[in-house]
Amino acid sequence: MKTEQFFDPSLLKKYNTSGPRYTSYPTALEFNDSFNATAVETAVNASENNELSLYIHIPFCHSLCYYCGCNKVVTRHRGKADTYLEYLFKEIQQKAKLFSRYKIKQLHLGGGTPSFLTKAQLSLLINTLKQAFNFACTLEMSIEIDPREITLDYADHLRTLGFNRISIGVQDIDEKVQQAINRTQSTEFIADFIAHAKNIGFRSVNVDLIYGLPHQTPETFARTLKQAKDMDVDRISLFSYAHLPSRFAAQRKLRDEWLPNASEKFALMKQAIETLTDYGYEFVGMDHFAKPDDELAVAQRYGTLHRNFQGYTTHGNYDLLGLGVSSISAIGNCYSQNEKDLKAYYQQIDQQGHAIVKGLTLSQDDSLRGEVIRELMCNMYLDIEHINQKYQIDFFQYFEQDINMLSCFIDDDLIEISDKDIKVHQRARLLIRIICMTFDSYMKQHINQQRFSRVI
Repeated sequence: MKTEQFFDPSLLKKYNTSGPRYTSYPTALEFNDSFNATAVETAVNASENNELSLYIHIPFCHSLCYYCGCNKVVTRHRGKADTYLEYLFKEIQQKAKLFSRYKIKQLHLGGGTPSFLTKAQLSLLINTLKQAFNFACTLEMSIEIDPREITLDYADHLRTLGFNRISIGVQDIDEKVQQAINRTQSTEFIADFIAHAKNIGFRSVNVDLIYGLPHQTPETFARTLKQAKDMDVDRISLFSYAHLPSRFAAQRKLRDEWLPNASEKFALMKQAIETLTDYGYEFVGMDHFAKPDDELAVAQRYGTLHRNFQGYTTHGNYDLLGLGVSSISAIGNCYSQNEKDLKAYYQQIDQQGHAIVKGLTLSQDDSLRGEVIRELMCNMYLDIEHINQKYQIDFFQYFEQDINMLSCFIDDDLIEISDKDIKVHQRARLLIRIICMTFDSYMKQHINQQRFSRVI
């Protein structure tokens, strides 16, 4: 892959605006509080699917990382997780009844910090899930790991429970950067943990890296990228640090003068893409890298990559059930989200037996536009004839106004359109969100796009 095609300065400057990451369409901004649990039951009954992906949100963290914008509860008291699990188990029992016909094909624990749970707590959670739901004999089980509060044998315990994928938050290995973001950790331990996990049978290891953090330089970031390669990880998630101190109080501890400026941050992103592809990783989607034989890389080559609330996946055709505080579900033609505040989550479970506070039932137009955006986001290609047949429309008539808005991308040789398909050129890889916004009927309602992160 020739990475230089991604970095035309004039194009990136022209199109570098703010926009959604499209882990869903419509985005979560369109969820409304008039939505209720009855709508979820209706969607479950109407869904043609019988395979399910489970997402469990564990909100607790031992300490506060200053860059983080996730929904979390910072505490050193593990007993708080006992209370949380009690309420989570109530939600599990209530939801399991609805999904009795489904078979669980994928389970992911995210957070927060799922490895905040002790071995006993984690065993109790997995056993409760397996008693409540119908798990497939072969399934993907993954968990997000904070390497600062665990020992090597935590990996052994995960394997005994059936986990076969792990994702580790590394972010950066430079000590000065780690101190600034309040995330000091041992690179040596991380390397040992990954090697041990691979040795005992984990089939995939992902690490998260962030560019744009305080004190990052090309020299320090080169060492971080080299370390990821030396750890022989299967996937790398490369995220842009979004500095929004007005929204996230902890980010106010990061001084503006510590941060790379816009051109320096762009250089770090460019360096990462070039370096990782030189190392032999394939550039997947907007921000993922995977070994050529990894499922994500294979799916992208064959045009079968999917995207959902968890990001890029090979299992986007499953219904998705989110459990726990703030978690999001995508069942049939509806999205729903649980209460974000922990106390309110407990209260609603007690009073109503569920934690759903908002959501959205998709219209035919939502579903159609969602598929168009998803195909372009994931596979840089849209089969127009397939869309016409599936939705019984004339694509060019239905999207007449949207297609007119694509003319600038055509003129800049970023896309090409024929009677049969839309092809996004590789040089438009970093601008795919902007191209997809053309088909987003809600964008005109969001003139102030600062609600979204910048594309570059």
